[in-house]
Amino acid sequence: MKSMEEMIKAAQEAAETIQKQMGETQEKLDSLEVEGVSGGGLVKVRCSAKGRVIGVAIDDSLMVPSEKPILEDLVAAAYNDARAKADELAGAEMAKMQQGMGLPAGFKLPGMD
Repeated sequence: MKSMEEMIKAAQEAAETIQKQMGETQEKLDSLEVEGVSGGGLVKVRCSAKGRVIGVAIDDSLMVPSEKPILEDLVAAAYNDARAKADELAGAEMAKMQQGMGLPAGFKLPGMD
């Protein structure tokens, strides 16, 4: 039977391992890219899986002053598409990390809402 001191040390080591793996996963998420598209491909937004915008591409045909409101809507729609894909990818990566640690599916790690 383990002493209380041994159990506390084991719990601390497990917490450190989880924290390290969380940091590695967060770094990985910022390096994974998704692309959101709107207007049938006329507007594209690239984001990291953490939601950081990496780039925006706008087809030349939309560069007309009278089309400005449409362009603004398309940029927002492309970003929202990219963000949804980023959230999905981030969820999949977190699930992989949790599986690797033997945590049950759907387990909520602190700070990872």
